[in-house]
Amino acid sequence: MTADRPPSPAPVGPVGLSRRAQRFVEVYGIRLPRPDIRGHRDAWIAQGVPAREADRAAAFQDRWGGLALPPAPFYEGGPRILGARCPKRSAAGGWSFSPGDCRVSMAYGFLIGPDGAFGTDADRWTPLHADTDGWVESLALAAHARRWATSVSRITGKAVDALDLDGYEPVPEVQGLTDTWWRGKDSLIALYRGEAAGLDAPRCLEAHLYAGLDEWGLYGG
Repeated sequence: MTADRPPSPAPVGPVGLSRRAQRFVEVYGIRLPRPDIRGHRDAWIAQGVPAREADRAAAFQDRWGGLALPPAPFYEGGPRILGARCPKRSAAGGWSFSPGDCRVSMAYGFLIGPDGAFGTDADRWTPLHADTDGWVESLALAAHARRWATSVSRITGKAVDALDLDGYEPVPEVQGLTDTWWRGKDSLIALYRGEAAGLDAPRCLEAHLYAGLDEWGLYGG
C-alpha cells in the first residue's frame, strides 16, 4: 500500500452528483496527491476511535480526498483541498472529522458531522448541507448561475429575512440545511445562514440573487 496516490490530470466527478456538478468537478477541479489514510486505521482505533468512524473517514477520503475546487462564494472560499483527518469526539455528540483546511485563517473550521452533514464548527456545530455532495452541488450551481445570470445582487443582514420566496421552490440537489437554494421563474437565490447561526451573528446573514436566467440557466445540467 503506497503512502500517496498519484494525482489524476482529469478528475472524475463522483457518481451520484448531478451532471452540472460532475462537469464542475471535471472542468474546474484539480486532483492532488492524497494520503492513504487507511494506513492510519489501526493507530486511530488504538487511540479510541471506533472502527466505524475510521472507516467513515476513509470512505470520505476515497471519494473526495485530494480534490481542490474553485473558491466558494461565501465562507471565505471554503476548504482549500478536501481530505479527511482523524475523527474526534464532537461537542454535539458522536464523532466528527475535518474535511480539509480552510483557505484562510478564520473563526471556524469545516466538519463532517456524526450523521455525515457538511458544516462549520465555531461557537456551535452548524450543518450547512446534508452531506458533502450538497456542498459541491452548491459550488457548481453558484458557478453556473454566475455565468448565465444577467445580474447578481448581494443582500445582507436583516434584508435577507425580508426576501419574498413566494413562487420559489427549493433546489433539492444542494441538500440544504442551514444554507438553501431557491429556484423561481427566472432567478435563483442562494441563502447563506451558516455563519449567522454558527457565530450567533445575525449581521452575517447573506443571500445572492441571480436574475435574468433562461431555462438553461435555471435547470442546465
